[in-house]
Amino acid sequence: MFKWLLALLCGLVVGWVPAAQAAGPKPGTVEIVSEAWNDYTGADGTGLGWDLMRIIFEPAGYRVVWRIEPYLRSMGLVQRGEADAWVGSYQDEQAALYPRWYYDTDHIYALSLASLPAPALASLGDYRLAWVRGYEFERYLPAVKHYEEIRRRDGILEMLKRGRADYYIDAEQEMDYIQQHMPDPADYRLTHLIDLPLYLGFSNNARGRELRDVFDKRMDELVASGQLRPLYRRWKMPYPFDHAPAPKAP
Repeated sequence: MFKWLLALLCGLVVGWVPAAQAAGPKPGTVEIVSEAWNDYTGADGTGLGWDLMRIIFEPAGYRVVWRIEPYLRSMGLVQRGEADAWVGSYQDEQAALYPRWYYDTDHIYALSLASLPAPALASLGDYRLAWVRGYEFERYLPAVKHYEEIRRRDGILEMLKRGRADYYIDAEQEMDYIQQHMPDPADYRLTHLIDLPLYLGFSNNARGRELRDVFDKRMDELVASGQLRPLYRRWKMPYPFDHAPAPKAP
C-alpha cells in the first residue's frame, strides 16, 4: 500500500514539472530572452538592451520579463512559443517573425595574432575562421569557405595561439571582454569588418505578430522623436539611427 501511494505521488510530481516548464508567456507581458552581455543584457536585468526593451514595450502596456539563456537556446525557446522574442538576431537569420525596425547595430570584428595581416572582407575566404555556434556569420561575410563553430569563447586565445584558426569573428562587446583577459594584448590584432543591424526575432504565432507590430509602431515613434538618444548616451554606446540602414519595408 505504501509503495503504491509513493509511486502515485512521484508520478504526480514528475507529471507536474514539465507542465510548469512548458507554460508559455503570460498575458500582458513580453518575455524576451538573451545571452548575458556586459552593460547590455545583464543577468541582473540592467543594461542598454533591457532598458531599450522596457522603453519600447512598457508604455504600450506590456511588462517586460527578461530571461538569460545561451544564444541557441534563446532561439529555440522562441521558436517553440515558450518565450516571445530573443535579442541580438541578424536580419532573417532564423525561422521567426522579424520586425521592420532594428533596435541597434552590431559592430563585427576579427581577432588574430598580431603577426597576421589585418583582414579585409574580400580576402576572408583565404583564411580559417571561427565563431560561436549559432551566429552564422557565413551568411553576412562574403566568400567565406573555411570556418569552425565553437561552443564557448573562453578558449579562443589558445585556439589562435596554437594556429587552429587564423581569425576569430565576434561582436565588439564580446571582443572587449576577451581583450580584458588577454595576458599579452600586444600579441593580438583586432580589426573591424562590418556593421550588422540587430533585430528581435519573434515567435511565429498570433502573439508574436501582435508584439512585432507593437515594436514597429513604438520604434516609429521613438526614433522620430529622438527619445532613444539619451539612453544610448547614458550607456556610452553609439547611437545607431543616424547613419545606419533604414528599416525594412513593410
